[in-house]
Amino acid sequence: MDWITWYNQLAKPDWTPAPATIGLIWQILYPIIAITFGFVFFQAVRGAVPISVALPFLINLASNMLFIVFFHSMRNLPLASVDILIIWSTIVWSIIAIWPYYRLIAFSQIPYLTWVSIATVLQLSITWSNR
Repeated sequence: MDWITWYNQLAKPDWTPAPATIGLIWQILYPIIAITFGFVFFQAVRGAVPISVALPFLINLASNMLFIVFFHSMRNLPLASVDILIIWSTIVWSIIAIWPYYRLIAFSQIPYLTWVSIATVLQLSITWSNR
């Protein structure tokens, strides 16, 4: 069965956004993520911030990519739930890590944190409802 058929068959909360809405939100967030994460990585490479400041951004990026594998490809709800908790945690960690150096970058993560907070509750709800 294709992914969207599988997704549509899952038990989901009434407040679940439509897949098109979720896609639109990511279309807005991906440029913010690309620019801000790229900036942090560039600053770390050139030595303007310690490599440790870039670490939560790197872990977040890897975890975000793994979520696609766990949820969309493997269709493993529990693993995707653990992963999204890591994603959420690394956003908070990223904000804290970059704050002393570039507050604008820290503030720029707020839309991402807001969406992932909602998505985390949604993911945990879906996982619980489909256990």
